[in-house]
Amino acid sequence: MTTRMVNWIEQLLFRQRKLVMVVFAIATVALAFSAGQLKMDAAFTKNIPLNHPYMATYLKHQEQFGGANSIMVAVEDSSGNIFNPKFFEVLREIHDQLFFVPGVNRSLVKSLYSPSTRFTEVVEDGFQGGPVIPADFRPNSEGLAVVKGNIEKAGAVGRLVADDFSAAMVSAQLLDRIALNEQERAEAQALGLTEMTKPMDVLALAETLEQELRVKYQDDQIKIHIIGFAKMAGDVAEGAAGVVAFFVIALFITALMVWYFCRSIKLTLLPLLCSLIAVVWQLGGLTVLGFGLDPMSILVPFLVFAIGVSHGVQMINAVGHKVAEGHNAKAAAQLAFRSLLIPGGVALLSDTIGFLTLLSIDIGIIRELAITASLGVAVIILTNLVLLPVLLSFVSFSDRYLAKMRIAHASVSPVWKGISVFASKRWAVIIVSVAVVLYGAGYLKSQQMKIGDLHAGAPALKADSRYNLDTAFITDKFSITTDVLTVIVEAFPEACTYHHVLERIDRFQWQMENVPGVESAASLGSVARVVNGGFNEGNPRWRVLPRTTATLVQSVAQIPTSTGLLNNDCSVMPVYLFLKDHKAVTIDTVVAEVKRLTAEYDTDELKFRLASGPVGVMAATNEAVEAAQTPMMLYVYGAVFLLCLVSFRSIRATIAVIVPLYLVSTLAQALMSMLEIGLTVSTLPVIALGVGIGVDYGIYILSSMSMLLREGMPVQQAYLKALCDRGNAVVFTGITLAVGVSTWVFSALKFQMDMGIMLTFMFLVNMLAAIILLPAMVKLLWFNRKA
Repeated sequence: MTTRMVNWIEQLLFRQRKLVMVVFAIATVALAFSAGQLKMDAAFTKNIPLNHPYMATYLKHQEQFGGANSIMVAVEDSSGNIFNPKFFEVLREIHDQLFFVPGVNRSLVKSLYSPSTRFTEVVEDGFQGGPVIPADFRPNSEGLAVVKGNIEKAGAVGRLVADDFSAAMVSAQLLDRIALNEQERAEAQALGLTEMTKPMDVLALAETLEQELRVKYQDDQIKIHIIGFAKMAGDVAEGAAGVVAFFVIALFITALMVWYFCRSIKLTLLPLLCSLIAVVWQLGGLTVLGFGLDPMSILVPFLVFAIGVSHGVQMINAVGHKVAEGHNAKAAAQLAFRSLLIPGGVALLSDTIGFLTLLSIDIGIIRELAITASLGVAVIILTNLVLLPVLLSFVSFSDRYLAKMRIAHASVSPVWKGISVFASKRWAVIIVSVAVVLYGAGYLKSQQMKIGDLHAGAPALKADSRYNLDTAFITDKFSITTDVLTVIVEAFPEACTYHHVLERIDRFQWQMENVPGVESAASLGSVARVVNGGFNEGNPRWRVLPRTTATLVQSVAQIPTSTGLLNNDCSVMPVYLFLKDHKAVTIDTVVAEVKRLTAEYDTDELKFRLASGPVGVMAATNEAVEAAQTPMMLYVYGAVFLLCLVSFRSIRATIAVIVPLYLVSTLAQALMSMLEIGLTVSTLPVIALGVGIGVDYGIYILSSMSMLLREGMPVQQAYLKALCDRGNAVVFTGITLAVGVSTWVFSALKFQMDMGIMLTFMFLVNMLAAIILLPAMVKLLWFNRKA
């Protein structure tokens, strides 16, 4: 049945070769035009698991209390003292500039110049207060002295002003959607659309912040430090622009290696051309489907190109062998197509399904990566298994090339003879025994792999990047950081006027402040205690929660909703936990304690909900990654198992392919643990990518062996024949893929560097496993086959 189908497809294609080429040419031109419309897309919501319970809490209260998508701008005075006229003039201009940036929630812009930044002090007649920077402020010595006093009274040191008075902070929350401009609104109305907003362009915002704040105001005296998701995404996208350079380098290296493999300019250009066509189709297809490229999926076109070349080399190798047997170009291309369509198709389908398993992870950026990668690999089936053999059928081979191929075809390499002993019984036992030991050691080490980030700062960027240096500055100079976990306390209207409610929240905060990793905390209860002390002549002994409702109302009434400590009807009161960092261990420790205390403090009328804030998003993401890890691997291996079973129609053959793959996956996780690479949104897909691509080696070798084994040939002899037919192409593919991604270690992006290390390891070791362990497995599984 399968043979008849392959023969029918072969006749259909090669009888209409010119028509096939025309169809491919038209499709390539159309999709190239579509690819030109592709845009970068780095929306904040793509990076979070929207259906996670934490994110339900986050989204529910995002409008009232802000979310994790914030910007912090630290304005530093190089002299170490902010109290000078120029600094306050620049600080005011930056506050105003940020206020009018599209995408900024203007009601939540906070700095010393915000009207909501006020101080309160106890005086002889009661309370006295006002804005920290008064309306009649003049930046002279008297005015600056007044502001300095107001800053200390307002408790703004460490929050809006650096601990050593060397810098001041301007912060803002960002919107997910922004209003259309006049032209866009008119176009929408003309189309009959009612939606008058659009998603915020994160990368455009990052560029605006860079140009309108840092470039405009930074000089020898004033230094600007900007952190937040939007700025990080912009810096990542800037670093990702270097992917184009890596693509060119990889193209050049691959071209050299393909030429070295076949020693023919024509045979070098054809697989490169078909692989580039696959990339064009992939990018054009994304636009047609309504997707964009984000900084992580921008790496995928390179992988598609590399995978395309690897399968193209297999086709060239097969055609070369057929030509050496005396066939003309067309007949050789037909025979190569016939022999490689099934194993090549199964290998590429395994890649595609492996990538599609990433759809099980409820994070937008990973799902789009899955779609991008699976679309590209699926296209290779057409470009490199269909178009390439058709193009090869028109090639005229030189006498020199034919003579070289005949010599290679007639002789057996001493290297392959030496390697073929891996399929002997003695060597098979030794190799499998070593594999078992490696698996045991790898498994133990892989259990130490952490979920989440293992280093401070933005994990996508290197430690010496501008963004991480800005983060280090703010963390060092201010008491607050972006590593905030917000526990939302939901109660009933006017709940904050009841002592038992605030007392419960206050005890919860106190216990969390004593958890390792929590630097400080804030809630309505802790601030109300300070206010109550102020009503009692500022006596510290009165910094307690009043037990009567009337007195409590007096304290709470002094705390406006703009502080973010309560909502309008006092039914929601967040507890802010400021963490020392966002490392996996810190987040796990703090979240585990919150969950433990939640079980203790929750009542019918009071609920402590995880989570909001940047660390709340990270915690949800880590839990989503951890939950998806095992199912994803089961889906990947299940898909590969079924496809191999359908292709080889043999349980033994399928096991021989799966076992080396599983060993390499385990060793890859052990390597991540050794190199302190956490399992994150950017590294989780690498495991699926490595399995999907790694299976190709075993399928090509075993597909050649299985036919010979069915004919009764001894295992070692069948393996030697498979090496002679496809060994060169398999080794070449592994080395080419590994060399290409190994250049990523020079990337400005840490996550690309980590992906490069992991993919290099998996490409090389999967190739070695297919050459060494697979034949040993076959020998032991076909134990009754006589030599």
